[in-house]
Formats: sequence, structure tokens, C-alpha cells
Amino acid sequence: MAECAALQFVSPYAFEAMQKVDVVRLAALSDPELRLLLPCLVRMALCAPADQSQAWAEDKKLILRLLSGVEAVNSIVALLSVDFHALEQDARKEQQLRHKPGGSNGESILVSQLQHGLTLEFEHSDPLRRLRLALSELLAIMNKVSDSNGEFFLKSSELFESTVYLEEVADVLCILQAELPSLLPIVDVAEALLHVRNGEWFLCLSVANVPDSFNEVCRGLIKNGERQDEESVGGRRRTEALRQLCQMNPSQALSVRAMVVEECHLPGLGVALTLDHTKSDTADDAVSNLVSFVSGLLLGTNAKVRTWFGMFIRNGQQRKKESSSVLWQMRRQLLLELVAILPRSRSTHVPNDSDSDLEQTVAGYSGLREEHVVKASALLRLYCALMGIAGLRPTDEEAEQLLQLITSRPPATPAGVRFVSLSFCKLLAFPTLVSTPEQEQLMVMWLSWMIKEEEYFESAAGVSASFGEMLLLVAMYFHSNQLSSIIELVCSTLGMKIAIKSSSLSKMKTIFTQEIFTEQVVTAHAVRVPVTNNLNATITGFLPIHCIYQLLRSRAFTKHKVSIKDWIYKQLCETSTPLHTQLLPLIEVYINSILTPASKASPEATNQPITEQEILNVFQGLTGGDSSRIRLRYNIMSQLLVLYYVLSYEEALMVNTKALALMQRKPKSYSAALMDQIPIKYLIRQAQGLQQELGGLHSALLRLLATNYPHLCMVEDWICEEEITGTVSLLRRMLLTGTAKKYSPKQLQEAFQMVPSNNTRLMQILEHLTLLSASDLIPYVEVLMSNMSRLLNVGVSRRIFQTVNKLWMVLNTVMPRRLWVMTVNALQPSIKLLRQQKYTQNDLMIDPLIVLRCDQRIYRCPPLMDITLHMLNGYLLASKAYLNAHLKETADHDSKQSQTISNLGLSGQTEAPEVTREELKNALLAAQDSAAVQILLEMCLPTEEEKGQDITTESLLKSIQHPALKQEDPDSCHVVGSEEKEGSLLSNLREVQCLICCLLHQMFIADPNIAKLVHFQGYPQDLLPLTVAGIPSMHICLDFIPELLAQPQLEKQIFAIQLLSHLCAQYALPKSLSVARLAISVMGTLLTVLTQDKRFSFFMPTLPCLVSFCQAFPPLYDDVTALLIQVGQVCASDVAAKARDIDPLIARFQHLKEKPDKIAGISKASLQQRLAGELASRDPDVQLCYRIEATFMEIINMTVTGV
Repeated sequence: MAECAALQFVSPYAFEAMQKVDVVRLAALSDPELRLLLPCLVRMALCAPADQSQAWAEDKKLILRLLSGVEAVNSIVALLSVDFHALEQDARKEQQLRHKPGGSNGESILVSQLQHGLTLEFEHSDPLRRLRLALSELLAIMNKVSDSNGEFFLKSSELFESTVYLEEVADVLCILQAELPSLLPIVDVAEALLHVRNGEWFLCLSVANVPDSFNEVCRGLIKNGERQDEESVGGRRRTEALRQLCQMNPSQALSVRAMVVEECHLPGLGVALTLDHTKSDTADDAVSNLVSFVSGLLLGTNAKVRTWFGMFIRNGQQRKKESSSVLWQMRRQLLLELVAILPRSRSTHVPNDSDSDLEQTVAGYSGLREEHVVKASALLRLYCALMGIAGLRPTDEEAEQLLQLITSRPPATPAGVRFVSLSFCKLLAFPTLVSTPEQEQLMVMWLSWMIKEEEYFESAAGVSASFGEMLLLVAMYFHSNQLSSIIELVCSTLGMKIAIKSSSLSKMKTIFTQEIFTEQVVTAHAVRVPVTNNLNATITGFLPIHCIYQLLRSRAFTKHKVSIKDWIYKQLCETSTPLHTQLLPLIEVYINSILTPASKASPEATNQPITEQEILNVFQGLTGGDSSRIRLRYNIMSQLLVLYYVLSYEEALMVNTKALALMQRKPKSYSAALMDQIPIKYLIRQAQGLQQELGGLHSALLRLLATNYPHLCMVEDWICEEEITGTVSLLRRMLLTGTAKKYSPKQLQEAFQMVPSNNTRLMQILEHLTLLSASDLIPYVEVLMSNMSRLLNVGVSRRIFQTVNKLWMVLNTVMPRRLWVMTVNALQPSIKLLRQQKYTQNDLMIDPLIVLRCDQRIYRCPPLMDITLHMLNGYLLASKAYLNAHLKETADHDSKQSQTISNLGLSGQTEAPEVTREELKNALLAAQDSAAVQILLEMCLPTEEEKGQDITTESLLKSIQHPALKQEDPDSCHVVGSEEKEGSLLSNLREVQCLICCLLHQMFIADPNIAKLVHFQGYPQDLLPLTVAGIPSMHICLDFIPELLAQPQLEKQIFAIQLLSHLCAQYALPKSLSVARLAISVMGTLLTVLTQDKRFSFFMPTLPCLVSFCQAFPPLYDDVTALLIQVGQVCASDVAAKARDIDPLIARFQHLKEKPDKIAGISKASLQQRLAGELASRDPDVQLCYRIEATFMEIINMTVTGV
């Protein structure tokens, strides 16, 4: 708006005085400045104020005194004397007229026929007519604006263009707007003034006379503005008007800029306001407001704002360079800021004559000043955003100065390290900045300086992540042609997503791979890079570990025969929480480089594994002794990482066994002795409390344990551990104050020697030990285990057993494998203890049944039996894992055998050895599990002594139905020989049976085939009531009982029917009914094929089972009676053949079937008493007949009377 250049605008001083109604400051204004504010001041002096205070009365007098000497006040007073109500009515009528079709061409209601031009009419008119003229003209413009649909127009108006009457017109406009606010909203007036000449000046005066409307006007103008203001005349006029408003009120300039960003309109205005603010900035060292503002737009999280401003940059470049363009003003200001911080003595000329000249030139290069480094980094990121996101094409001058800044040398500070990293990524992102050979040589020299100064920068700046690692990483990516990884690295460092073409990196790739970093130089340099101290996730940036990881992936170390084992070991030892994300991938790729050669041509080209001694050094102090007195050298993070390495290495070795055998390579596996010395369970327990800081390491360790050490991942262990580490245990440990008496292992040994004569001292010490944590109990484990056999003597309190069991379970959470071996050896029979026969961990994994070859007194000691069963379950799982690992380790025998067979031409048999070995392993495991189950079932049978006391399985089960029992005193529970009451439910035998049933239930659920195998083998019939009632998973036997009935052995068929009778009573299910029908059918079939002797052997034990069938399923009554009649008839016919009169018995059978209700009163006891004498003297057929009659009677009594 050049037409306003000669006009005087309201100064910021005057506007602030009006805004605050500072009369003193208003009085200090010059006459021309005061003239612009007269409309508001006159109204202020004449209108009745809302403020009736004495202070305002004094201020009003000052305003009147100020206005008394101004001549123009009279004309404004005359304007205020008009009847504005009538004027507003006429104006509204004119508005209605203009909105009618064709109304705009008719006569005006406000203004009659004009005799002369608008200016002359205005000059000769009275105040009312002046108001009407201005109002008519303004309404016409506002009406045209509303009808323009956003298209800009510039209306020629004589009234607003006459320089002579501008002040009078401004007075009229201000009065109109103030007196008719509903007719002339100030936002609409401001919008209309943009379409006339000098509108910018009129707008500022209108706002200055109503200062409270500043934000409202600005927001309205911005909201109605264009998205790209520099594209149109209207946009530029709007921008300039808002810019003038902000110059009038500079304190609100940044608020107006925030409105611009919020609405995503008028980007040029935002930049222009920032430029105006930047010019007033005096701090040269700080990042300028312009850099911060533009960086925030392009690098912020709002994609809409980023796209909007990027379009402003792209559109601005399409026009020719104009000094008036806001974009070019911005670029010029940025270039000035860039040049201002450049080192003074810089030149792109690089001499090539001699090294001395080069050194002199390098010496002449002055670095960036320390106070300019942060500003330089901000400028670099801004130019990256402008070029990469907004598509800015730098001019030759900009490119030259940018290269000068990039290749400058900052001081050795953390900010300097950051600046070098950004400069390096800027070169990679925009290699077109280097266009001439001189510039290329300058870049190479700067890169060489980076390599040379990297160590100094890292030590002087005190940072772990230096630019040296980034150089190595980029060099490795170039060597492996991973250009996409370089692009990701550049974008990550710059903090923005830039579209970089892979083809643009070809020149940089040549420079890196051929001139600066050959692959051999990279590997040799990487090994010498020191490890990062206390590496953790809080250390950001590109570290040596990133470089080593990439070199391991590309197999550069093995290719050039560079040992990396020591570096990796040192880095694993120099870690802390939280876990750095690159450590686990580093371990995995390192293990792969140990097992897999770099190429088939050189199978020996592999890395060396970490030695066993180095691994043991990490865990020193955790394997035993008083842990509180040993100062651990390595923290928990290092120990967990080394454990992860060992477990992953062993798993990878097993997975790749076949491939290694084909390559005739056998990497060394870590010994079992080493694995026994690593406190795996203790470390896992520690990791469980650090899951947030360990990232995925805890879950990865659990996966490896579940695969290779399933006996350390038993569910009951985790449940027990939750109880031990729960709230109750914590509260109990709080009772253990510092002044509490502490007992030594020696005192515990002395207390054990006093047992059983004195139990009190031992009980006192053991109760104290229960308050200690698991790790604090480790020093006592030797004494506890070595004296466990002493507790088996008569007279030891049951409470001592329970406390020892509790302490054992606590120790099991930190050192299970070592504890199990010690316990098994301590519980051996006295004969073996005298022979000093000690079992090892390997012995117990090969033969888990050794656990059950313990002192037989343990079989009736429930607390110790609980420990024994826990160990048995663990070693059965460990044996499975051991055999699976052994099968994989010896797979090379299969491959050699297969190779031999294939050489002989027998290709059809290549799969046979593997299948056979797998089957043998499964058969061994099945035999092992079934043997354990059979031994445990035998333990459930009462001994001769217990039989003498009538403590049988049947009596124990009956006691469940008759709970009126006398309970024994729990404090007087002895191991063997305790006086247990007849039929007592709480007996040692009963408790052991419950423990065994719980374990068998777990085994059957884990592998139902074990249940099938055990029942096909069979076990004593006396145990069937116990197993069916005590093992909840026995219902799975219903699945294979039909198969068991189909076996040719008569004993298995009898066992199947007896088992089924108990299952039907326990599980009255539809499936049980169908299997029972099948059993009755099988019994009927066998009746027709069995000989007399076999018939007696089969039906005597199975006929009582029919009673259970009928009791569980009454619909089977007819089938059962029919079977009994059929069996009775067969037996009777055999007896008749011997000339014996058996007709009365047959008649009784028919009578029982036809009229059972008349016989229901006969009890089973009376029947047995009547038949007892006959059964002793009868032959088998007669005995079977009486057994049929007894069965009939039981069924009838059960059916009719419900007994």
C-alpha cells in the first residue's frame, strides 16, 4: 500500500496511552498525533462515564483542557449532535433496498441526488449530511464485499482518496462506528476498508480510537484471509494492513502470529511479523526468533501447519526474485544470520602443492566460537527442513555459505559434537551442496579432521556418543550397500523425515569406501574404540555398539581375521539399567558369527566364544557364602546379559547341530559344571523385579529357561515364590530388627546335634531363619541339608519338619539345582551314607528315580515327602530336556550314517535312524515316568504294621463319609510308629497319599499318555478307590477303557471293569454310561467264549462291579439282571452236568427277577451269613452261583430301598 506512505500512522506510544487511558501520556503527544485520536477523546469528554470516581473526574478535566485548544474538536462535537437513531433507521432501509433485485442501481435513501462530486458534496455539507455520505459509501462497499464470494476488488471512491479531507472522513468513520456498532460491526468495517485506497490508514485509526477491538479485528481479518497471501493483491494488502496494526501495537505481534498459525492463513504475515520482531532483537548469540518460528512450523507435530507453510515456500520460489517478497526477505535475513556466525578466515580454495601448504591452510581455519555453536546447529536443522520438507532450492550464495558453515570446526563441547553430527548428516542428505572439485576436496579434508579429532572430542566433551561412531556406522552401511539404513540414520539424527534418493549418495559412497574408510580400516578402527561405560537406554545417539553390531552383521571381523570377543565381553560387563535396546541384537548376531562361517569357502572364519573362566568371573560371589560380605564386581545387568548369552549360545548350538555336522564343525559347548555354578534361578528372580528396566530381556530369559531348563520354570515354584515374596512375608521380615539375635551356622549345627532330646533350641533357631530373605539363608544351606537325616529319628516335633520344609522352599527360589543335589544326597539310606556315595546333577538327570531311593522313613513323613516329590517332578522334567538336548547333540551320528547309506545307494532308508532314535527316547521317557508313578502308587499301600492298626485305603475313604473322627495332636506327629487312631483321617499315610495324588494329577494332565500307560500296566485293585477319588484327572481314563477292554489278557479286562465301576460312581456322565454299556456287553460276550476255570476267574471279581453300574445308572438294571441270569444259567447247567440238584437256586434267580420287592428286606449281611458255609465247600460253579445271588441281592436292596 504505497499510497499510505506519506500519511502519519498512530505511534505505539500513542496507542498504548489510549489503551491504558493514560491522560498524562496523551498530553505529551504532538498535535498531529493527537489529531488522529480526537474522535475517541471527544466522545470520552462529552459522554456520561460509567466510572464516577474522583480520579476519573480529574482525568476528564485534563482531557477537556487538552481538547480546548484544538479547532477540529468543534466539527467532531457537531457530528456527535446528530440524531443517530433516525440515521440508523434510514441506513437499514437502504440496506433492505440494496438487497432487493436491482435495488443497487436505484436512488439512495441516505443520500439524495448529488449536485456535484462526492468530495465537493462532503465539503459543502452539514454534519448530518457528511455522516449520511460516508455511511452510504461505506455500506455500498460492505455490500459489495459480501457479494464478491471472496474475490478481491479495489473500489475507487473519491471520498476515501481525497488527501485534503482524509482526516474529516476518518472522524466521520470513527463516530459512525462508535455510535452505530450494531449496524457497522468493526470487523466488517475493517474488511471493507481493505478494498479502498488508504484503507490501511483508515483501519489503523478506527482501531486506535477503539483500542479494545484490536484482537477482534486482527482475528477477523486473519480468518477471512487467504491461505497463501502472497499469491494475490488482496492477500498482500491484508498482510500489510495487519502488519501496520501490529506496528501500532507491537506487544500483540506474537499473539497475532499465533492466530496466523492457528488458522493456517496468511503465512507471509507470520514471517513478516517475525522479521519485524527479529530486527528489534539485540541478542546476537541466541537463536533468533525467525529461526525458532520457522523451525517450529516445519518440524512441529502438526502436519497441517507443515504442509501449509511448505506450500508457501514452494509457491514463493516460482515467482521471480522480488525485494518486496516476504519469502526473499526471510531468506536474506537467514543468510545474514548464517554469515554473521561464520569463522572470519575461511576459504574454499585448497592448495594441492605440498603437505606443508595444506597444513598452513588448515592452521588458518578458525573454528566456530563456542557461543555460536547452538545457533549454528539450529540454522543447520532449519535449512535441512527448508530444503527437505518445504522444497527450498538454495541459491549459489546460500549453498556456498552453508558449505562454509558445515565444514567449520566447533570447540570440543557436547554442543560441538552435536553440531558436527548435524553437519555430517546435512552433507549426506544434500550432497548437491558439493558441486566443484575444490568443494569436494574441502569436504574430504573436513571428514579427515573428524576422524583425527574424534577421540579428543569424546574425552574433552565428556559425552559417550560421539560423531566417530556415526562415521564408522555410515562407512559400514556404504560397504554393505545398505543405503536405506543410511537414510534412516540421517533422518533420525536430524530429527525429521526427508525424502533422500539412494542414487544421490553414489558420490559420497565412492568417497567413503575408496578414499576415507576401506573395510579393513573400519574393522581395525572399530576394535580400538573404547566401550561405553555404564551403557544404558538413557545414553542416546550413535555409540560404538551400533558400529560393532553392523560389522558383525556384515561379517567384517571374521573376513579380516579381527578378534572382537574381548570388546563384546567388556561391553557386556560395562552395562547398567535400563537396558539399552542394541544389546540383545548384538548378542544374537555375535552368537551367529561364532557358529556360522562367513562363507563356505572358509569354514574356519568364525569368531571366538567367551571363555568359561570369563563367564565365571561375572558370577563370582553369587554361588555361595555370605553374600553380604562379598562386594560384587559386576552389577545385575551384566550378569543377566552374560546369562542370556550362555543360554542363547547353547540353544543356537542345538538348533544348528545338523548344519554344523554337515560342515564338519563342532563348536565347543559350555560344560555342565559351568552351568551348575551359574545361579540361574536367583538371577531370574532378580530380573522379575526389574521388568520395567530390562525391556524384553526378562521375557527372553523365561523363553530360554522354558525350553532348556523346564525344571526351573515349574508353575508351583512361581506360586510358592509369590507366597514367599508376598505381603505377609514382608511384614514378618519387618519384625527382624537390627538388634534381634543372629544365629550362626555353627549354632544351628549344635542345635541339630541336640535333637531329639531337646527340640526347643532347634525350633527357636529355625523360626528365626524363616524371617530371613532367600539370599541370606544361603550360608545355612550346608548345615540344614547335612542334618536333615537326623530329623527322621523318633520323637522329633512335627513343627520342626514343617519349618524345615518352609526353609527348603525359600531356598528353592534362589538355588534349586544345587539344593536338590544336596537334598538327595542327604536323604539317602544310612547304608549308602556310610559308603559316601554322592550323586551329581548329571546322575540325577540321567536317572530321576534316584530321588525315590531314599530312606524309607521319608515315605511316612509328609513334610519331607513333599520335598521329595517336588524334586522328583523337577528331575523328570530335567531328564526330558537332557535327553532332547543329547539327541540333538548327537545328530551328527545320524548325518554320518545317512551319508554312508546314501553313498551305498540306499537312499530309501535315510530317515530310519532319526525315527528310531526319537522313538527310543520317547520309550525311555515313558518307561521312566510310568516307573515313577508305579513306585509312588506302591507307597500309598499301607505297610504290615499299618494293616495291623486297620489303617487301610478303604477305611480312609470311608472316613470321608463318616467325619465323626478324633483328630490327633499336630504337635505330637512322629514319623513312624506314632499312635494313630483307628480310622483317623489325619494320618501320615493319608497325608502322603494326598501329596502323591496331587503330583500324579499334574503328571496326567501334562501328558495323558502316562495315565494310559500306567493303567495298561495295571496296579493293585486296593488302590482304585484312592486313585479315582484322589486324582481329579482320572476321568481321562474313560477315553481308553474301551481299548483296555479289547486287550487279550484277562487280567487287564478285569482291571478295566473294576476301574470303570469306580469311575462310574465318581463321574456319572453320559460318556461313563456308554462305556458301562460296552463293559456289560463285553462281559456277556466273554461268557460265551471262556472256559470254566477262566469264567470263574473273570466273573468272581467283576460281578460286584455291576452293583456300581446300577447305582450310578439305574437304566442299566435290565441289562445287568439279564447278564446275571445268563451267567447263572450257564453255571447251573455245568453243575447239573455233575448230577447235582441246583434247581432251587435257579428258581430263586427267577423269583428274584420277577418279584424283587418281596426279597428287599433281606440284608446283605444275613445273606452272607447264610451262604458262608456253603461257599467254603462248593466247587467254582457253585461259588459263582452264590456270588450271582449276592450281587442280585445288593442290586435289589440298592434299587428298592435306596440302601
